[in-house]
Amino acid sequence: MSEGQEVAGVRSFAADTLVEQVAAGRYQAPLSPQWDIAGNANGGFMLAIAARAMAQEAGRPDPVTITAHYLAPGRPGPTEVEVRVAKRGKRFVVASATMSAVAKPLLQLLGTFGDLTAPDHGPRIIDAAPPELPPPEACLRYGGQPGMPAMYDNVDLRLHPEDAWFAGGGRSGRMRVRGWLRFPGDAHTDVMSLLLAVDAFPPTVFNAPTGLTIAWVPTIELTVHLRARPAPGWLRAIFTSRFLSGGFVEEDGEIWDRTGTLVAQSRQLALLPL
Repeated sequence: MSEGQEVAGVRSFAADTLVEQVAAGRYQAPLSPQWDIAGNANGGFMLAIAARAMAQEAGRPDPVTITAHYLAPGRPGPTEVEVRVAKRGKRFVVASATMSAVAKPLLQLLGTFGDLTAPDHGPRIIDAAPPELPPPEACLRYGGQPGMPAMYDNVDLRLHPEDAWFAGGGRSGRMRVRGWLRFPGDAHTDVMSLLLAVDAFPPTVFNAPTGLTIAWVPTIELTVHLRARPAPGWLRAIFTSRFLSGGFVEEDGEIWDRTGTLVAQSRQLALLPL
């Protein structure tokens, strides 16, 4: 399969996150059931829809930083995003938003929007590197099996073999997940797709030492920093957790594109499964 080739039966992330303006500061978009996790819309998918509405209202194409607090699960069906611009500057616009379904709030958001294609002539210090991974064909394909969430039919997700023991009933004992991700149904990986990428990998607690139930962990808050627009093709990612206490777990993520450029960072606070 060549880069950007359309794949029969695979949903387009770009098409499924389009929004329609219905009034000043008001946008509508459906939550497709094809991006769900056990009947609930993936949190990154919901975030991308809201971010598109906020970017359109702001008149800036890219979220530089965006934070979402999750108030209720998103079910398939229509949603509305109400956006309010808090500040317009020369380079950035700050906006807040609420995503709702049938008058029920789902997300509360705050973001700063700009243009990541603007020239960067400032100093550069990169004290990190992309995670070391076997090639995608040597990693475990996550999804495509009966009983897997629908979302994994629409992304190509490959896990590092050392971090995929949970798929066979084991655990690595280290709260870390590394792997590759791409969107085979889209001509390129746009910046909004990074908002799904940071929430698409299995939770790091799946690899925690024995004694924890393996179940999906509901997101309380997710913050994403977008550093650059990604080059087309595979993204490589690493997610780690250091603190699991009080019924919560934090998860820190990095997304790098195929050129070795850091394109996104994330921090998520989630509830532990009971």
